[in-house]
Amino acid sequence: MKNSFVKYKKILFLLISFICLTACNVKRFIPENEVLYTGGDIDVTTETKIKDLGTIEDELDGLLRPEPNSKLFGVRWGLLTHYKAQREKPGFINKFLNKKIGEEPVYLSDVDVTKTEDLINNRLENRGFFKNTITSSVNKKKKTANTHYEVTLREPYRLETYELDKDSLKIYDSIQKSLSETVLNNDTRFDLASFKEERSRIDDYLKARGYYNFNEDFLIFEADTNQYEEKKYDLFLRLKTETPEKSKIPYKLNSISVYSDYSIENDSVPKDTISYNGIDYIQSTDFFKAKRLAPFILFKKGQYYNPQWSKFTSNRLSKIGTYKYTTIRFDKTKPFQEGDSIGLLDAKIYLSPMNKQSVRAEIQANSKSNNYVGPALALTYTNRNFFNGGEIFNVSAKLGYEKQIGGGDDNTGATSTQLGLKGDLIFPRILFPFKIDFGFRYEVPKTKISAGIEYLDRQDLYTSTSLLTSFGYTWNANKYVYHELSPISFNYSSLSNTSEEFDELLADNEFLANSFEQKFIAGLTYSFIYNETSDTEKKNPIYFAANFEIAGNILDLISGEPNEDGVKKVLGLEYAQFAKTDVDFRYRYSLGNEQALVARLFGGIGYAYGNSVSLPYSKQYYSGGPFSVRAFRIRSLGPGTYQLTDEESSSYLDQTGDIRLEANLEYRFPIVSFLKGALFADAGNVWLLNTNDAIPGGEFSSGFMKELGVGVGAGLRVDIQSFVIRFDFAAPIHKPYEDRYNFDLKDPILNFAFGYPF
Repeated sequence: MKNSFVKYKKILFLLISFICLTACNVKRFIPENEVLYTGGDIDVTTETKIKDLGTIEDELDGLLRPEPNSKLFGVRWGLLTHYKAQREKPGFINKFLNKKIGEEPVYLSDVDVTKTEDLINNRLENRGFFKNTITSSVNKKKKTANTHYEVTLREPYRLETYELDKDSLKIYDSIQKSLSETVLNNDTRFDLASFKEERSRIDDYLKARGYYNFNEDFLIFEADTNQYEEKKYDLFLRLKTETPEKSKIPYKLNSISVYSDYSIENDSVPKDTISYNGIDYIQSTDFFKAKRLAPFILFKKGQYYNPQWSKFTSNRLSKIGTYKYTTIRFDKTKPFQEGDSIGLLDAKIYLSPMNKQSVRAEIQANSKSNNYVGPALALTYTNRNFFNGGEIFNVSAKLGYEKQIGGGDDNTGATSTQLGLKGDLIFPRILFPFKIDFGFRYEVPKTKISAGIEYLDRQDLYTSTSLLTSFGYTWNANKYVYHELSPISFNYSSLSNTSEEFDELLADNEFLANSFEQKFIAGLTYSFIYNETSDTEKKNPIYFAANFEIAGNILDLISGEPNEDGVKKVLGLEYAQFAKTDVDFRYRYSLGNEQALVARLFGGIGYAYGNSVSLPYSKQYYSGGPFSVRAFRIRSLGPGTYQLTDEESSSYLDQTGDIRLEANLEYRFPIVSFLKGALFADAGNVWLLNTNDAIPGGEFSSGFMKELGVGVGAGLRVDIQSFVIRFDFAAPIHKPYEDRYNFDLKDPILNFAFGYPF
């Protein structure tokens, strides 16, 4: 092992030496009459305190042009590749790399300092700073140079009054009402960005009240500084004189038509029209029942035009799952005429259906929480619009073969075969004994009914058959918030064909035996997710998920008296009784140039009570693996400071617990094209709520921070259009059962997985 460690040190030394030598070698390619530009910086000082000074500094930094050649680990790889490709005999590899990552050199001669000063001054004037002092300097070295700018901001002008120049038109009354929600206040700095934001806000306000033809460019601001000796100004708002008359009146919906099976091919096919609640539904057959489609449409005849209702309606219709495209168009009922005070619009909704039936086959590569990897074949049949009301019926079958890797030489239970059949029936509405309406606007909740059966054959250990059913609701409250509530869920599992070795293992481990004996789980589950990661406008998005599950309470009310072992049963089945909750928080801090710091915190706890002395096996927490603490194998951490004996390490014994805490930090960066890199640190463990003599040191205590498994590592990710293949190499620096910290490279872990870890 010592020789192995020395080998790693030599490799690391050689790698660092190569990078240093390569970095130096870039300079020898620079022509004699040129100096490489390495970037610029700006120092900003102010006469008065500026609230958003950091934002202004970031804007000014963005004006520095051109951008210098990029660097990674101190090396300008793109520039180096370009230089090598210009040689007389560059070779195939250098040509290929230059095509992929090569960068043209950026020299000091490419920098126009005077133009940059003008850009900085222009941006500052737009931000309300006038007569500023801007100086610049160039710092030259032998082969490189950088620029430096000194900027002193003068005291800006501040808003004193803000009013509307009105006349008798109705639109002015609406604008006046909107000013109660203005983004401008008495201390607002003269700032074109703030004025633009105010114009956009007024435009949204007017459009939401029917002004279909209005545009924010019709609004103009005029500032007057003549009334004050100090730096103050009055701001006046009015409509431009060239504003069209048709843009000054509100519009109402005259008619609403829904083409529920629209396509270009069948546009000429004769169609039937059904009128329901003032809306015309036009379709060639009874493709989608008007009664079922009506709740998704928020338009009503005679209401004022509102783009928000259009946006919500489009979103609600697209989330049904039946339609491929949703298009909403507004046509003027008649041309505008002088003297019109109201305009009329015809709303037309075109819905293009997906194929009613489809079959999808998938070959999957599984890496699962039970330390098993292997291929699986999944077939899914989908029938959309099952009852002509937007219902979706799915049936999926799965065949999988898995093999455990690592964890000792004993092959007992090392392979498994899995069969599964599952059916889902999804209704795009709430199914409930009586009508309920919580005023959902963004999306209509869905009702999901699921049933399935799973068969698992663990070689030389046992076979298991599980029946699963659930009834619940899912919905998006807005673009970020998702809810899933299953008030009814049942899970029944049965062990059979157990081997003598597995029976002995259960006999020796009461904790494990109890978790397998709880065959019947019935209860309620709820999940809440707040997710900003899909919003590209969020620079530093967050993700938060909370889950809650409670089981067995209703069964406990209808069960009989406990037997001689103190166990209650329903229909002859022992049922589990527990509560469990966990939270998952993630934060992504963008560093620019596709670089980011991503942090994750996870905490969960489960409590067994009443009819249970431990959580069911499938509900217990584990730590370690490619989506957890990557320096440890799957389910190999804890509980607490517990360490497997040599005999246990070669048997079927997963290390699980009632409590799980984890923290992860990862620095992600691009390498080339679709190849990404990462440096990371993970920490975590699981614990038991109660002392277990068979698992010494497993219980949770106040010293839990000293019992965390900690690891660090580096990774490569092949990211092709969000399909990610991940390789993470990690090693522990602290093991829960050891007091000292030590970077242990003697037994590193290579994690292979699909998708990012968090």
